[in-house]
Amino acid sequence: MGHQTQPEGFDLLYAVVDCGAGSRVMHIAKRCGVSGGTVMIGRGTAHNHLLEYLGLADARKEIVMMVSGRQTAQTAAGAIARELKIEKANRGIVFTVPVCSVTGTHAMVCGNIEQAGGESAAMFKLITVVVPKGSAEQVIDAAAKAGAKGGTIINARGAGIHETEKVFMMDIEPEKEIVLILSKADGAHALVDSIRDSLNLDETRKGILFVQNIGEAYGIAD
Repeated sequence: MGHQTQPEGFDLLYAVVDCGAGSRVMHIAKRCGVSGGTVMIGRGTAHNHLLEYLGLADARKEIVMMVSGRQTAQTAAGAIARELKIEKANRGIVFTVPVCSVTGTHAMVCGNIEQAGGESAAMFKLITVVVPKGSAEQVIDAAAKAGAKGGTIINARGAGIHETEKVFMMDIEPEKEIVLILSKADGAHALVDSIRDSLNLDETRKGILFVQNIGEAYGIAD
């Protein structure tokens, strides 16, 4: 099947919400024109002394990922943020990340690859770290030392030891953990350096880290 060109480009829309809210996120997004998405289970690690005292600091979360045209994705992000009252503390995070191509039942490609990065400097960055199972907390601790407020941990496992799971268009081997951390752009380098040094990411098989620009963002703590 041929490619459909859409000059506006595409965004990957993320919503990190409490367990049980993922279905509502999907419903709101569908109403805005998003055709579908994927829901994964993870856990949030936002630092809050009261939650830590109550033993609830590591709350289970649902991570909803959806791809759509940029305008549709940003409209959906705003609608999700409003209806779930994301501006209130500990209600979740909603953000978009520019992407260049989408391949599936109907393949679509941006008219210009440079559109994926956006024309203006991004205010926030998404730091994604893929590490062996058991290392996610070390990532969170290293990021916290550099000023991060917390993050989201996703367990990436196949159904069998020889299977892989597709996440972010990459094959993730079983027994891995993925850590998502949002940061202000001017603080991202410090977070990356702290995580890289703490986990020795320059060594073979220690993990991988990559940084992406954030488009629209709601619910990010100051």
